[in-house]
Amino acid sequence: MVRVSVVCCLKLLLLLALGGVTMHVPDAGVLAPLRLDGYLSFHDVAAAARDFGNRCSLLPAAVLHPGSVADVAAAVRRVFQLGERSPLTVAARGHGHSLLGQSQTAGGIVVRMESLGGGARMRVHAGGAGADAPAYVDAPGGALWINVLHETLKHGLAPKSWTDYLHLTVGGTLSNAGVSGQAFRQGPQVSNVNQLEIVTGRGDVVTCSPEENSDLFYGALGGLGQFGIITRARIALEPAPKMVRWIRVLYSDFASFTEDQEALISAERTFDYIEGFVIINRTGILNNWRTSFKPQDPVQASHFQSDGKVLYCLEMTKNFDPDEADIMEQEVGVLLSRLRYIQSTLFHTDVTYLEFLDRVHSSELKLRAQGLWEVPHPWLNLLIPRSTIHRFATEVFGNILKDSNNGPILLYPVNRSKWDNRTSVVIPEEEIFYLVGFLSSAPSASGHGSVEHAVSLNDKIVDFCDKAGVGMKQYLAPYTTQQQWKAHFGARWETFERRKHMYDPLAILAPGQRIFPKASLPMSS
Repeated sequence: MVRVSVVCCLKLLLLLALGGVTMHVPDAGVLAPLRLDGYLSFHDVAAAARDFGNRCSLLPAAVLHPGSVADVAAAVRRVFQLGERSPLTVAARGHGHSLLGQSQTAGGIVVRMESLGGGARMRVHAGGAGADAPAYVDAPGGALWINVLHETLKHGLAPKSWTDYLHLTVGGTLSNAGVSGQAFRQGPQVSNVNQLEIVTGRGDVVTCSPEENSDLFYGALGGLGQFGIITRARIALEPAPKMVRWIRVLYSDFASFTEDQEALISAERTFDYIEGFVIINRTGILNNWRTSFKPQDPVQASHFQSDGKVLYCLEMTKNFDPDEADIMEQEVGVLLSRLRYIQSTLFHTDVTYLEFLDRVHSSELKLRAQGLWEVPHPWLNLLIPRSTIHRFATEVFGNILKDSNNGPILLYPVNRSKWDNRTSVVIPEEEIFYLVGFLSSAPSASGHGSVEHAVSLNDKIVDFCDKAGVGMKQYLAPYTTQQQWKAHFGARWETFERRKHMYDPLAILAPGQRIFPKASLPMSS
């Protein structure tokens, strides 16, 4: 493996700086002791100062392209050794899907985790007979979930829980929660991990699990990168189906929509994936679905009018193997017969398991082709207790949102009992709560499609929740002050703060979360 001296890179950078290029340059003596399997770079710092949210840009001093976990540990350890007077911080960057600079660091070091995501470092253990030999995959923290899926499918296996978008890194989603339509049954991704390898804020490499170093294990899951950088995860697997029956139906009544969802997630025999969407003043919904879905009754579907209405879409899947298609048809028929959707709006299609799980990437490619992917994304993700979801919907969909927004609105329930309360993730106390995601894009500089417009609506929604006592918690929270974070964690703040002081005492890691600022880190963007 090639070993690259940092000194040469620094000399080149200093020459560039003398030529009139302004950059954040760390002192050569600070980083020169590092000898790496990978390398430090300084020409790509601008790219590391961008993320999916496209609203915040914190320019780092350097980007570490690690060739090994030892590289990550060496870089963090060196920053730790510099002591509390050094302004250097370290941010682990996966696929850069953060919304407000959470994977960035001003004048620090960004670790490009995808450099550790190669398939050669992935190991699938197919398991054996019985519960004593479960199947799992050891995946690098920088591996994309889509690549984990490709590797496990070679063995007829797949992770149990997903996010809607698979082009995210393992360490990135496990540092938050990782939620999708399987969470009602399997729990979020953080509830399906057996072991982690973590580089702490001291530069120590620690293996942890529920039995070994459990405090760090549970703290890091959903810990927003505050206690360590996840460099490897052991992820639980299950047999992978070959095919998926993908179903969409519409409701015009919110009560029926939510009651049906709650009944489905509480039933023993039910669908394998359940998500809901809110559709405001959208025309031609069913015509759009016809490109890839077929209506159960084409004649009735052709007469359905959606203009001007707030509609609610229920999206469900049933996994099956082709030789058991008849059994799947019967099970789906029984489940659908219990629901109160608008009968003329039943659409379905059959796709492979891989095609379904990677469905968002297909939309991404279309948006990229139209220049609509790399635009600001002022998303708002909320967790709303079941007891207040109707009050929330009445105000938000009846008064605050008057027109369709530029992006999907997710709304679906999950079961709290499937979430491990020992992790750092903060969720509502009720057994059933709803994930509500306003996944807006802002392609325009002004008007309806602007960042200002979307943020204004988000602020109104949050303000209503606060004043009405909805009891919501934010997911992927964009807080910019420690006081906001204290309110977010509530009674769990003391544990969170204790873990920070234990595993990252100098507040080196994940400065972009703006929870424990170091030196002159900006507290707003």
